[in-house]
Amino acid sequence: MKTNILESFSLAGKKAIVVGGAGDLGKAMVEAISQAGAQTVVIDFDERVFDMCQDFKKDGLIVDAIKADISKIPEIKESYQSALELLGGKIDILINSAGIQRRYPSEDFPDEEWSKVIAINLDATFYYCKYVAKNMLENGGGKIINIASLMSFLGGITIPAYAASKGGVGQLTKALSNDWAAKGICVNAIAPGYMDTQLNTALINDKKRTEEVFIRVPMKRWGNGEDLKGLTVFLCSPASDYITGTVIPVDGGYLGR
Repeated sequence: MKTNILESFSLAGKKAIVVGGAGDLGKAMVEAISQAGAQTVVIDFDERVFDMCQDFKKDGLIVDAIKADISKIPEIKESYQSALELLGGKIDILINSAGIQRRYPSEDFPDEEWSKVIAINLDATFYYCKYVAKNMLENGGGKIINIASLMSFLGGITIPAYAASKGGVGQLTKALSNDWAAKGICVNAIAPGYMDTQLNTALINDKKRTEEVFIRVPMKRWGNGEDLKGLTVFLCSPASDYITGTVIPVDGGYLGR
Protein backbone atom coordinates (compact mmCIF):
# COMPACT_ATOMS: atom_id res chain seq x y z
CA MET A 1 0.00 0.00 0.00
CA LYS A 2 1.35 3.39 -0.95
CA THR A 3 2.05 5.96 1.76
CA ASN A 4 -0.40 8.84 1.94
CA ILE A 5 1.41 11.90 0.58
CA LEU A 6 0.79 13.92 3.73
CA GLU A 7 2.34 11.17 5.84
CA SER A 8 5.57 11.52 3.87
CA PHE A 9 5.96 15.03 5.34
CA SER A 10 5.66 13.81 8.94
CA LEU A 11 8.68 14.00 11.25
CA ALA A 12 7.07 11.91 13.99
CA GLY A 13 9.72 10.04 15.97
CA LYS A 14 12.62 11.93 14.38
CA LYS A 15 15.47 13.36 16.47
CA ALA A 16 16.82 16.78 15.51
CA ILE A 17 19.53 19.28 16.37
CA VAL A 18 19.13 22.93 15.37
CA VAL A 19 22.23 25.10 15.75
CA GLY A 20 21.49 28.80 16.11
CA GLY A 21 17.84 28.08 16.76
CA ALA A 22 17.19 31.13 18.96
CA GLY A 23 17.59 33.55 16.04
CA ASP A 24 14.64 34.91 14.08
CA LEU A 25 14.87 32.35 11.28
CA GLY A 26 16.16 29.52 13.44
CA LYS A 27 13.24 29.84 15.85
CA ALA A 28 10.76 29.46 13.01
CA MET A 29 12.52 26.33 11.78
CA VAL A 30 12.60 24.85 15.29
CA GLU A 31 8.87 25.45 15.62
CA ALA A 32 8.18 23.94 12.20
CA ILE A 33 10.00 20.65 12.65
CA SER A 34 8.80 20.28 16.23
CA GLN A 35 5.18 20.79 15.18
CA ALA A 36 5.80 18.17 12.46
CA GLY A 37 6.72 15.70 15.21
CA ALA A 38 10.47 15.91 15.75
CA GLN A 39 12.12 15.88 19.17
CA THR A 40 14.48 18.84 18.96
CA VAL A 41 17.55 20.12 20.77
CA VAL A 42 18.42 23.77 20.13
CA ILE A 43 22.04 24.94 20.49
CA ASP A 44 22.61 28.68 20.76
CA PHE A 45 24.84 31.25 22.48
CA ASP A 46 21.92 33.53 23.36
CA GLU A 47 20.36 33.01 26.81
CA ARG A 48 16.91 33.50 25.30
CA VAL A 49 17.14 29.96 23.93
CA PHE A 50 16.01 28.65 27.32
CA ASP A 51 12.88 30.81 27.51
CA MET A 52 12.10 30.01 23.88
CA CYS A 53 12.21 26.27 24.50
CA GLN A 54 10.12 26.61 27.64
CA ASP A 55 7.47 28.45 25.63
CA PHE A 56 7.48 25.69 23.02
CA LYS A 57 7.11 23.06 25.74
CA LYS A 58 3.97 24.85 26.97
CA ASP A 59 2.58 24.24 23.50
CA GLY A 60 3.29 20.53 23.85
CA LEU A 61 6.45 20.43 21.73
CA ILE A 62 9.45 18.34 22.75
CA VAL A 63 12.27 20.89 22.70
CA ASP A 64 15.40 21.26 24.86
CA ALA A 65 18.07 23.97 24.97
CA ILE A 66 21.86 23.98 25.21
CA LYS A 67 23.98 27.11 25.43
CA ALA A 68 27.32 27.06 23.59
CA ASP A 69 29.82 29.40 21.95
CA ILE A 70 30.13 27.75 18.57
CA SER A 71 33.10 29.88 17.59
CA LYS A 72 35.09 27.50 19.84
CA ILE A 73 35.64 23.93 18.67
CA PRO A 74 35.66 22.40 22.19
CA GLU A 75 32.22 23.88 22.84
CA ILE A 76 30.97 22.55 19.51
CA LYS A 77 32.07 19.06 20.52
CA GLU A 78 30.63 19.35 24.02
CA SER A 79 27.29 20.72 22.83
CA TYR A 80 27.01 17.97 20.23
CA GLN A 81 27.62 15.28 22.84
CA SER A 82 25.09 16.84 25.21
CA ALA A 83 22.50 17.01 22.44
CA LEU A 84 23.18 13.40 21.48
CA GLU A 85 22.49 12.30 25.05
CA LEU A 86 19.24 14.26 25.21
CA LEU A 87 18.15 12.61 21.97
CA GLY A 88 18.89 9.11 23.18
CA GLY A 89 21.98 8.50 21.08
CA LYS A 90 20.46 8.92 17.61
CA ILE A 91 20.16 11.91 15.27
CA ASP A 92 17.99 12.05 12.16
CA ILE A 93 18.09 15.78 11.37
CA LEU A 94 20.66 18.58 11.63
CA ILE A 95 19.91 22.21 10.80
CA ASN A 96 22.83 24.66 10.84
CA SER A 97 21.16 28.08 11.13
CA ALA A 98 23.71 30.04 13.20
CA GLY A 99 25.19 33.09 11.52
CA ILE A 100 26.61 36.55 12.12
CA GLN A 101 27.46 39.46 9.84
CA ARG A 102 30.02 42.24 10.14
CA ARG A 103 30.17 45.22 7.79
CA TYR A 104 33.40 47.15 7.09
CA PRO A 105 35.21 48.36 3.97
CA SER A 106 37.15 45.37 2.71
CA GLU A 107 40.49 47.16 2.93
CA ASP A 108 39.84 47.92 6.62
CA PHE A 109 38.11 44.71 7.64
CA PRO A 110 39.36 43.80 11.16
CA ASP A 111 41.28 40.53 11.37
CA GLU A 112 39.44 39.39 14.48
CA GLU A 113 36.04 40.06 12.91
CA TRP A 114 36.96 38.10 9.78
CA SER A 115 38.01 35.14 11.92
CA LYS A 116 34.84 35.22 14.01
CA VAL A 117 32.49 35.36 11.02
CA ILE A 118 34.26 32.47 9.32
CA ALA A 119 34.36 30.47 12.57
CA ILE A 120 30.62 30.77 13.25
CA ASN A 121 29.20 30.77 9.73
CA LEU A 122 31.45 28.22 8.03
CA ASP A 123 33.72 26.33 10.44
CA ALA A 124 30.95 25.48 12.90
CA THR A 125 28.72 24.35 10.07
CA PHE A 126 31.36 21.88 8.93
CA TYR A 127 32.13 20.55 12.41
CA TYR A 128 28.50 19.90 13.31
CA CYS A 129 28.00 18.20 9.93
CA LYS A 130 31.08 16.06 10.55
CA TYR A 131 30.06 14.96 14.05
CA VAL A 132 26.42 14.36 13.22
CA ALA A 133 27.21 12.48 10.01
CA LYS A 134 29.16 9.85 11.92
CA ASN A 135 26.03 9.12 13.94
CA MET A 136 23.80 9.16 10.87
CA LEU A 137 26.10 6.80 8.98
CA GLU A 138 25.87 4.32 11.84
CA ASN A 139 22.07 4.54 11.90
CA GLY A 140 21.04 4.40 8.26
CA GLY A 141 21.21 8.04 7.19
CA GLY A 142 19.50 11.35 7.84
CA LYS A 143 18.87 14.89 6.66
CA ILE A 144 21.20 17.88 6.97
CA ILE A 145 20.11 21.43 6.14
CA ASN A 146 22.63 24.26 6.07
CA ILE A 147 21.57 27.89 5.91
CA ALA A 148 23.24 29.64 3.02
CA SER A 149 22.28 33.10 1.74
CA LEU A 150 21.79 35.20 -1.37
CA MET A 151 25.46 35.98 -0.71
CA SER A 152 26.19 32.38 -1.65
CA PHE A 153 25.47 33.62 -5.19
CA LEU A 154 26.31 37.34 -4.96
CA GLY A 155 29.20 39.37 -3.56
CA GLY A 156 27.40 42.03 -1.58
CA ILE A 157 28.99 45.30 -0.46
CA THR A 158 31.35 45.71 2.53
CA ILE A 159 30.60 42.18 3.77
CA PRO A 160 33.55 40.15 2.45
CA ALA A 161 33.65 37.75 5.41
CA TYR A 162 29.92 37.06 5.29
CA ALA A 163 29.94 36.56 1.51
CA ALA A 164 32.98 34.28 1.73
CA SER A 165 31.44 32.24 4.54
CA LYS A 166 28.07 31.82 2.84
CA GLY A 167 29.71 31.02 -0.49
CA GLY A 168 31.61 28.38 1.44
CA VAL A 169 28.42 26.99 2.96
CA GLY A 170 26.97 26.51 -0.52
CA GLN A 171 30.04 24.65 -1.77
CA LEU A 172 30.38 22.68 1.47
CA THR A 173 26.80 21.52 1.08
CA LYS A 174 27.57 20.15 -2.38
CA ALA A 175 30.82 18.53 -1.27
CA LEU A 176 29.24 16.75 1.69
CA SER A 177 26.33 15.64 -0.46
CA ASN A 178 28.78 14.03 -2.88
CA ASP A 179 30.46 12.17 -0.02
CA TRP A 180 27.33 10.96 1.77
CA ALA A 181 24.43 10.73 -0.72
CA ALA A 182 25.03 7.06 -1.49
CA LYS A 183 25.25 6.37 2.24
CA GLY A 184 21.80 7.65 3.09
CA ILE A 185 22.47 11.26 4.08
CA CYS A 186 20.84 14.08 2.12
CA VAL A 187 22.63 17.42 2.48
CA ASN A 188 20.89 20.54 1.21
CA ALA A 189 20.95 24.27 1.91
CA ILE A 190 18.33 26.99 2.14
CA ALA A 191 19.39 30.43 0.90
CA PRO A 192 17.19 33.12 2.47
CA GLY A 193 16.88 36.41 0.65
CA TYR A 194 16.22 39.78 2.27
CA MET A 195 14.65 38.82 5.58
CA ASP A 196 12.99 40.85 8.33
CA THR A 197 15.45 39.87 11.06
CA GLN A 198 17.62 41.59 13.65
CA LEU A 199 20.55 41.08 11.30
CA ASN A 200 18.90 43.48 8.85
CA THR A 201 17.43 46.03 11.28
CA ALA A 202 19.51 48.95 9.99
CA LEU A 203 18.68 48.10 6.39
CA ILE A 204 14.97 47.75 7.12
CA ASN A 205 14.90 51.11 8.89
CA ASP A 206 16.54 52.81 5.90
CA LYS A 207 13.65 53.75 3.62
CA LYS A 208 15.88 54.50 0.64
CA ARG A 209 17.71 51.14 0.87
CA THR A 210 14.41 49.32 1.33
CA GLU A 211 13.12 50.88 -1.89
CA GLU A 212 16.31 49.81 -3.65
CA VAL A 213 15.90 46.24 -2.37
CA PHE A 214 12.27 46.06 -3.49
CA ILE A 215 13.28 47.04 -7.02
CA ARG A 216 14.97 43.62 -7.16
CA VAL A 217 12.38 41.65 -5.13
CA PRO A 218 9.32 40.95 -7.31
CA MET A 219 7.15 40.16 -4.27
CA LYS A 220 7.84 43.67 -2.91
CA ARG A 221 8.15 42.60 0.71
CA TRP A 222 10.66 41.37 3.25
CA GLY A 223 10.75 37.66 3.92
CA ASN A 224 10.39 36.19 7.41
CA GLY A 225 10.74 32.97 9.33
CA GLU A 226 7.27 31.79 8.31
CA ASP A 227 8.49 31.68 4.71
CA LEU A 228 11.07 29.02 5.63
CA LYS A 229 8.83 26.63 7.54
CA GLY A 230 7.37 24.60 4.68
CA LEU A 231 10.66 24.10 2.88
CA THR A 232 12.39 23.17 6.13
CA VAL A 233 9.90 20.43 6.94
CA PHE A 234 10.03 19.19 3.34
CA LEU A 235 13.83 18.90 3.31
CA CYS A 236 13.80 17.12 6.69
CA SER A 237 11.10 14.65 5.68
CA PRO A 238 10.90 11.49 3.54
CA ALA A 239 9.13 13.61 0.90
CA SER A 240 12.57 14.92 -0.18
CA ASP A 241 14.47 11.63 -0.16
CA TYR A 242 15.76 12.07 -3.74
CA ILE A 243 16.89 15.66 -3.27
CA THR A 244 20.46 16.36 -2.20
CA GLY A 245 23.29 18.75 -3.00
CA THR A 246 20.92 21.65 -3.68
CA VAL A 247 21.00 25.29 -2.53
CA ILE A 248 17.40 26.51 -2.65
CA PRO A 249 16.70 30.27 -2.58
CA VAL A 250 13.78 31.61 -0.57
CA ASP A 251 14.05 35.17 -1.83
CA GLY A 252 10.71 36.45 -3.13
CA GLY A 253 12.00 36.06 -6.69
CA TYR A 254 15.21 38.13 -6.29
CA LEU A 255 17.49 35.76 -8.21
CA GLY A 256 14.92 35.38 -10.97
CA ARG A 257 15.04 39.03 -12.00
